[in-house]
Amino acid sequence: MTEIFPPEQCETMAQVRSGVDQTDRELVALLARRFGYMDAAARIKPDRGAVRDDVRKTQVIDNVRSHARAAGIPEVVIAAVWEALVEGSIAYELDRFDALRADASAR
Repeated sequence: MTEIFPPEQCETMAQVRSGVDQTDRELVALLARRFGYMDAAARIKPDRGAVRDDVRKTQVIDNVRSHARAAGIPEVVIAAVWEALVEGSIAYELDRFDALRADASAR
């Protein structure tokens, strides 16, 4: 396995790419955990209409904008990424909500 260097220690593009690839693997693992929470929400929410919560969506995006600002990375880019992530999460949760209810009614 290739040694992963912190960004400030990279001297070659191969080192940069290895770091990016490792970071992407870590992000996917974190996203898998996040989607696990969507599974839990689909199981817990009492009705399908509760899946979309625009107040919560705004709160989540405002939070990541603030975290991005504090981290010194472009908050507009991060907000756009989270907009897509939250909308994808809502679609995923709706699918899981429906599947869980269909499985329960089939028993």
